[in-house]
Amino acid sequence: MKQVIVVGAGNWGKNLIHNFCNLGALAGVAEMNPDLRQQVESKYPQVKTYTDLASVLESDVSAVVLATPAPTHYQLAMTALKAGKDVFVEKPMTLRTQEAKALAEYADQQGRILMVGHLLLYQPAITWMRNYLAQGKGGKVLHVATQRAKLGKVRREENVWWSFAPHDVSVVLDLLGNPTLSRVQASGQAMLQPGIEDNVHVDIVFESGQTAHLHSSWYWPELLRSTTVITEQEMLVYDEVAQKVTIYHKGVDDQLNNRDQGSQVVDVANSEPLKIECEHFLDCLQTRKQPRSDGWNGVAVVEILEKAQEILRG
Repeated sequence: MKQVIVVGAGNWGKNLIHNFCNLGALAGVAEMNPDLRQQVESKYPQVKTYTDLASVLESDVSAVVLATPAPTHYQLAMTALKAGKDVFVEKPMTLRTQEAKALAEYADQQGRILMVGHLLLYQPAITWMRNYLAQGKGGKVLHVATQRAKLGKVRREENVWWSFAPHDVSVVLDLLGNPTLSRVQASGQAMLQPGIEDNVHVDIVFESGQTAHLHSSWYWPELLRSTTVITEQEMLVYDEVAQKVTIYHKGVDDQLNNRDQGSQVVDVANSEPLKIECEHFLDCLQTRKQPRSDGWNGVAVVEILEKAQEILRG
């Protein structure tokens, strides 16, 4: 059953269009840019196209997928929700915590599905780590550190923190068990353009006593994408580039002596996370269950993004 219309056919929108089409769920595509719209019509001649959101909301299709620039997310998502549509919105959900809360609250009040595109939560390796940690084999999760760095596409309208970090913030919250935020510290360097940070370090402390550190950079010599988890008894490292999870059976005992009982590499299926994410949204539309990355997950991520940004701006 064709049940979603993708709004936005740009760089990432094309990927969503491709996946929902392959899943047999794509009812249409809305794109203001005539050149991009022509590309969609040429590649997907069977798919109806729209020039604006208003036309989409007049259709009988039940859900919209927003792949538009971040500053438009709040207005478009709220308009779609008020029109009675379920909504999938790409990251970041909004640029302000207050707006994110308004969307989550309205979706709850109206019984609408609201899902945020925190893609890494649907990466099989992250799912495996979440399930493994939930078993408590390593004891309490104490700290999560992420690194996302490369010589990447430098943007003029946003810094690397807003560009790279939403996925990592969502993973940090997920692996720590969604603890309540206590405080945020941040530092960054704007090496290429004044006021646009290229390299950012953020430390987070939660009320549970758990902590996290995130490093984001698009001006870096190496391609680094990793998530490290420190528990009371073990350490886990997910190398996203190599698609490998390693468990280190090491730590420090009560006498402050190092303990090292070797390591093991976990065989984790390398399935396509975007396909899994799209399938999850479609499943939520049918079952009416809350998505793993629901509106409140989006609120928690935006709150950390915004607090760190405030510190960077002084």
